[in-house]
Amino acid sequence: MDDRRDPSTGDDAAVSVVLGLGGTLRIGPNTLSVSDLTVVFEAIGRTRSVQGLADALGLSYRAAWARLQAYEAALGRPLVRKTRGHGTELTAFGAGLAAAFSAAADGLSAGFGRETRVVEHRLRTLLSDRAAPLTLAASHDPLLVEVLAAHEDIALSVMGSSAAVTQLLQGQAEAAGFHCGALVPEAAGAPFSAVTPGAGLVAHPLFAREQGLLLAPGNPLGIRTLADLAAAGVRYVNRQKASGTRQWFDRLLAEAGLPPAAIAGYANEEFTHQAVAATIACGAADAGLGVRAAADRLGLDFLSVGWETYYLAASTSLSAPALDALIAAVRAGAAARPGYRAAVPAD
Repeated sequence: MDDRRDPSTGDDAAVSVVLGLGGTLRIGPNTLSVSDLTVVFEAIGRTRSVQGLADALGLSYRAAWARLQAYEAALGRPLVRKTRGHGTELTAFGAGLAAAFSAAADGLSAGFGRETRVVEHRLRTLLSDRAAPLTLAASHDPLLVEVLAAHEDIALSVMGSSAAVTQLLQGQAEAAGFHCGALVPEAAGAPFSAVTPGAGLVAHPLFAREQGLLLAPGNPLGIRTLADLAAAGVRYVNRQKASGTRQWFDRLLAEAGLPPAAIAGYANEEFTHQAVAATIACGAADAGLGVRAAADRLGLDFLSVGWETYYLAASTSLSAPALDALIAAVRAGAAARPGYRAAVPAD
């Protein structure tokens, strides 16, 4: 993992944490450390020598060989063998056990990445005696952006819902803001269905918001249904691929039996609700899916398609007062805004 320098610590010390596969392996009365065995497999595989293992362990050749023999005695199988002209290599048993550990580490790598960020965040806070800034990857929402303007301790990166959740899952952000249209995360498919307590993650419902078709003032084309978007002369402006709003629109088209090719402007993309509203307000398009708040801000007509929940997800182990304050502020703001409703907390 790349070192991340934190100016708030007051010095040039790099804060970096590495988490990996640990635990124990028990066979009969013998217990071995998984991390110790992993060092053996890595060193032998890389150097093809017991001396390489000795160097990795900081031991003499004799001591390293004795430790290797102790591991083999505990397992009841040889881990390495010496071959003429090829040095020392893992036996079939050793290679199989190494592969099992490697597969387990690969399967847990995303969780390690998330928890690494959590530990680094806590460590920076401890070193600086004040809360370290949080990284939030989130789908665009006007209310969220407005509230975040007063939270300098949270750095926002705006992107589609799928990308935001993926960054959280891969340990590239401490928190993610996302929505799945009228679906709950577990029914929305990957990556949203991976945000579960079993994966060490919690999704806080921030608010419910109304989405619909943003239309030119007065709705001069008389658009009343989704099917009207396919009429001659109607120009649509879309959201970017993988955004939650785009995915909802695609589901609505499929339910209505309308192919994307029937929508003029389907390939024209904007990256925020406000940008979609501005495109329609300036006359460059006639309709686009977005939140009521964006329509109200620019005086557009609005044809509702339904309500959805916007979530803020983070690791269950993350202790961050700034995140708690943001959740409270956004929920309070949603209770007082047209087009929003306060979400019922699930936590």
